[in-house]
Amino acid sequence: MFQIKKYVRNKNRQLTTDNRQLTTMKNNLFQDFEPVSSKQWKQQIQYELKGADYNETLVWESPEGIKVKPFYHSDEVEVTFDGYAPATAFSIVQNIFVHDVKKSNERALDTLQRGAESIRFTIESEATLIEELMHNLPLESTTCYFNLPFLSTDFVNQVQEFSTKNNANLLIQIDPIGQLCSDGNWFDNLDSDFAQLNTIASKTTPFLKISAGIYQNAGSNKVQELAYTLAHINEYFNRISNINSPITIEVAVGTNYFFEIAKLRALRILFNALAKEYNHNFDCNIVVTPTKRNKTLYDYNVNMLRTTTECMSAILGGANAIANLPYDSLYHKDNEFGDRIARNQLLILKHESYFDKVSNPADGAYYIDSLTEQLAEKALLLFKDIEANGGFITQLIEGNIQRKISESAQKEQELFDSGKEVLLGTNKYPNKNDAMKHDLELYPFVKQNPRKTLITPIIEKRLAEKVEQERLSLEA
Repeated sequence: MFQIKKYVRNKNRQLTTDNRQLTTMKNNLFQDFEPVSSKQWKQQIQYELKGADYNETLVWESPEGIKVKPFYHSDEVEVTFDGYAPATAFSIVQNIFVHDVKKSNERALDTLQRGAESIRFTIESEATLIEELMHNLPLESTTCYFNLPFLSTDFVNQVQEFSTKNNANLLIQIDPIGQLCSDGNWFDNLDSDFAQLNTIASKTTPFLKISAGIYQNAGSNKVQELAYTLAHINEYFNRISNINSPITIEVAVGTNYFFEIAKLRALRILFNALAKEYNHNFDCNIVVTPTKRNKTLYDYNVNMLRTTTECMSAILGGANAIANLPYDSLYHKDNEFGDRIARNQLLILKHESYFDKVSNPADGAYYIDSLTEQLAEKALLLFKDIEANGGFITQLIEGNIQRKISESAQKEQELFDSGKEVLLGTNKYPNKNDAMKHDLELYPFVKQNPRKTLITPIIEKRLAEKVEQERLSLEA
């Protein structure tokens, strides 16, 4: 026993000595090196360019007007925005469209066993039986989103009663402004829709969804996405007297990796700054889905690579939940294989790549901090301009929002058509033998539905549609 105690004492002394030595090494490690300023780095880069112009050679400008430099340094980054509170972990969301209640319930149970952590039900009819849909689901440990493409106070009351009775974590998702954007009409009309929302707001259940993904999928640049989302939210703060629950913001992310990380960070900063003005004390709940805009019909397996990097951006940007887009969602109906692959991509990122183990991993990255700051500043200026000209709904009715998105989308389309923006397998290195005509279960292009609408709707459109239609017409 004496020998054991002696061994432990000696071991503790050794550990203490080692720790002191490590601390000394840490303090002295870089003392022999003089700090290098950003000016010195730039001078060295200019020397290595051998006369070439620094700005023309190495600095490029994004569609948002942000000049991206070849390096970023701490003495050039000054963060002035606050309010960024990143999500500590993300939830894997499974989308389920409720056509048959019993089958939807079975599918929800199955996907939860296969790795899904949250379920987002899109419910087509207010006659849907909630008890049957939620039968045997682990309600206390699973967040369920109720995405409603209709507006019904009675249905919301039923959900609220069920939630209270079963201690369930249910988030209702209603967005009349999103309905106006995508459909061109309100559910009923402006006054009636907001009267119902004010009635629903008296409940404690979260009920608001901001359908911000439509802006990205229609071709907005990132500053427009942020400003339109903020203006969209501001209409609800102005028109609903009492929002006492978190607001869910649904966002689409593309493949501009670092810009998408910065976009989500800027969104949370801007939301918290706006919410503070209305004494709204809840952080937003950001749910992310990969964009459809860059997805392709031909060489469709590349879609898996695109969605993987997009999900990585979502995680690093601080998304609360992610609903991945199946690689075949453009042309196949919902199917078990596509859903499983999409879910497994997130499971690998979470459990094998450990993407959920570090809170705010992008913190202190000067490039991302700079992008976040610039996107937030530019979006705030555009938001103020929208508010000064009557607000978001007024700008939609006048057609200004649609026109700006269309202009941005056209610029991106021209880059794609000229080959400057590349979609591998579509406008670069296409496989001429790839045939898709007989595999289409869904119509993968913009659908034409001429009808009378209050406003011109915002139309989601993929970059590759024209090329794909031409290729399909040439197939036997």
